[in-house]
Amino acid sequence: MVYNGVYMNNATRSSDGKIIVCIDIGTSKVVTLIAKVNEYINVLGVSEVKSQGVRKGQIVDIEDAVSAINASLEAAERMAGFSASRVIVSIGGGHIESLNSKGVVAVSSADGEINATDLIRVIDAAKAVSLSSTREVIHVLPRNYTVDGQEGIRDPIGMTGVRLEVDTHIITANTTSVKNLEKALSEVGVDVESIVFSGYGSSMSVLSDTEKELGVVLVDIGAGTTDISVYVEGSVAYSCVLPIGARHITNDLAIGLRISLESAEKIKLFLSNATARRQLNPEEVSGLHEAGNEKAVEAMASKTDEVDLSFLGLPEEVRKVSKKTLVDGIIRPRLNEIFTMVGLEVKKSGYAGQTPAGLVICGGGAKTVGIQDAAKRTLAMPVRVGYPQKIKGIIDEIQDPAFGAVVGLAMYGEKSESSPVGAPFGFSLPGLPKNMKMGNLPSKILSFIKSFIP
Repeated sequence: MVYNGVYMNNATRSSDGKIIVCIDIGTSKVVTLIAKVNEYINVLGVSEVKSQGVRKGQIVDIEDAVSAINASLEAAERMAGFSASRVIVSIGGGHIESLNSKGVVAVSSADGEINATDLIRVIDAAKAVSLSSTREVIHVLPRNYTVDGQEGIRDPIGMTGVRLEVDTHIITANTTSVKNLEKALSEVGVDVESIVFSGYGSSMSVLSDTEKELGVVLVDIGAGTTDISVYVEGSVAYSCVLPIGARHITNDLAIGLRISLESAEKIKLFLSNATARRQLNPEEVSGLHEAGNEKAVEAMASKTDEVDLSFLGLPEEVRKVSKKTLVDGIIRPRLNEIFTMVGLEVKKSGYAGQTPAGLVICGGGAKTVGIQDAAKRTLAMPVRVGYPQKIKGIIDEIQDPAFGAVVGLAMYGEKSESSPVGAPFGFSLPGLPKNMKMGNLPSKILSFIKSFIP
């Protein structure tokens, strides 16, 4: 069921929480997470398979995509011992756009007390924006309310006033991309409960409330795209997607070393593994300096600069490469380019001076060697790598920046249950009773009325 472009949640309930099934469909991997949600995300099952039929975050081959989604879903179901019928799914790609809109209504009750119906009306008013027929609203997120000129109100229900205003953040997607996503999941045999922008999902799991209040930029670097969400005063103010990602770094390595993409990916992952990167021991160096053995220091430095790749078993038989050449000559220029584009988007949003909490990086690309230094140098702001929060259960696999989006989908499912129109401030708007199923009731009523018409 849909209200204001935000899907209402009817998650399966268990004795001590509800079970939510989330699927994050990315360019490089499809991740399925089955979790019991109460105060924490209690992971029951998780599965990661190589993505197929997806390019730059969009489905380009439904048959291949269905195969990958099905494999991921079945593996997670086996681990959790739970059969999924409804799922929350992520959407990304360069087609994602956002805008901010304002709605204004008069308070309806005679005594001037604001109720849930007034909130529905004012959000409807904000949603009445001119959109192309090829665009579809996927989120209408209230940022703050104004009652009779008093700004910054989070939850106006119960307050008294004459004029109610709302500032909303609207995220839209290409209609074709949404329909292809829905068709792929229907062929898998599950219903789509909610479609969530992957950047917004990631922000829910890796950002702290303090960072959101201060103002922060979330950058989710995937294989083919980079999602950006800018938070100001506790709510999303700007969302966009850049058509560049960590796979471009792999491509650069493959071209620079004249090797295959598979080999380049292995080298990139090896370099990005903190335990694999060896550095000179400062005590050893000082000892050699004191002994006057400068040549030994140079030899050690050059030896450390050389990375031994023989154990990776690459078909091109690349044995040793210079780490400085790889990191400074190939990887860093591409990272600088990505963060320069991020900086331009933040400037374009108009919130460049309102993000003192800095930059939080997540996604698989967040593990790239030297990424924090590149971001700090390019953007001149505080930078940290974001990990999913409030998770327990089978978490060994998912305590990783690459799983920020799929954990965020579970958090979105939990929030939208307590707040049916997807409002982020914890208030609840009326919907249909949870045990009421419409099915084909409207068509039956129509047929019954037509039977009386001659």
